[in-house]
Amino acid sequence: MLMRCAPRSVRSAVSIALVLTGALLLSSIAAMTKTGQSWASPDDSLPNGLVVVIENKPDRPLDPRAFNNPFISGVALQIRWRDIEPVRGRPDWSKLDQLFAAAEASNKWVQLLIFPGFFSPPWALEGAKTEMFAIQYGPGKGAVERLPMPWDKVYLAHWFAFLKQLSHRYGKSPAFRVVAAAGPTSVSAEFSLPGKPKALKKWLKNSYTPRKYIGAWRKVFQVYAAEFPNQYVSLSMGSGLNINNHGKIDARERMRTRRAIIHQAIDLLGRRFALQYSNLDGNAGPERGPRGVAFVISYNGRIITGFQLRTSCERNSGNMGARGDPLLALKRSINKGMRPNKAGQHVNYLEIYKPDVIADEMQPVLRYGASLFK
Repeated sequence: MLMRCAPRSVRSAVSIALVLTGALLLSSIAAMTKTGQSWASPDDSLPNGLVVVIENKPDRPLDPRAFNNPFISGVALQIRWRDIEPVRGRPDWSKLDQLFAAAEASNKWVQLLIFPGFFSPPWALEGAKTEMFAIQYGPGKGAVERLPMPWDKVYLAHWFAFLKQLSHRYGKSPAFRVVAAAGPTSVSAEFSLPGKPKALKKWLKNSYTPRKYIGAWRKVFQVYAAEFPNQYVSLSMGSGLNINNHGKIDARERMRTRRAIIHQAIDLLGRRFALQYSNLDGNAGPERGPRGVAFVISYNGRIITGFQLRTSCERNSGNMGARGDPLLALKRSINKGMRPNKAGQHVNYLEIYKPDVIADEMQPVLRYGASLFK
């Protein structure tokens, strides 16, 4: 998830739906054997350890401090599709080349989180069906932008063509371990769409149905499975909309759609599937925003699992669990994310934003966090 200062609202019924969703999904996957992990183990093919999240700044080089931290095992780059391929068929690979060179030199593994949706290049939307929506969160929150319909064939064909180029250039890099599934997305790699009442009216006007949305994700998983045979494919957990296949508002449909999309990912990607939740914080008590922490933890040891902090503890300590105390906020977030399940298994990886990774005062907490993966 992109860094943001405020969590999203959610209905209390979501927690009940998640329990039911978890019970159904657990019956569909076989248990995986979890291997031991070290602080930074490049020989381990699994995504593992603490990961630094870097938000791309088009006019700035990548910060080497993020790669040189000894407590960090991986690097996750958030970058917009429009910043890589502003001209059709002529991608600018310079930032990704820099990323992979630095990762290989520092023995870090890479996760790519490339954002289409709102951040697709304008040429990719030509001839595609689009609608104007307000960006839900992150940089640009509230700005009204064009969003392609998630199932639009023109848009998806352009996205899949880009993925083929991406795979051809980096697919055999030893550092490239995880690629985030995207396409039927909006503001990030999370499978979420604008869902406020005003937005729902627009989706109804554009004939949204869960069947179309789920079908688009099925095609995406098939393409990723074929184009990235050497990588794990992560899915940042979101949900569908409160619209059913009959074009009626139905609050139960969000969780049904979530369940169907995750089922598809498991079926099509198997052991290469990684379930990620990108809204982790250190707050005690009921979760703010979508209830996903316990849901993901329940899968630890069965599939690859991971967390990404909602935002930087250095910049938003109050939102992250300890107002005025970034160190405590980060430690609480790590402890919450690393909580083992009933089988004694914890997540494979935990992603922390760059400001927290490069801050001198945070190093003891990062050392502590890294030690939990031993």
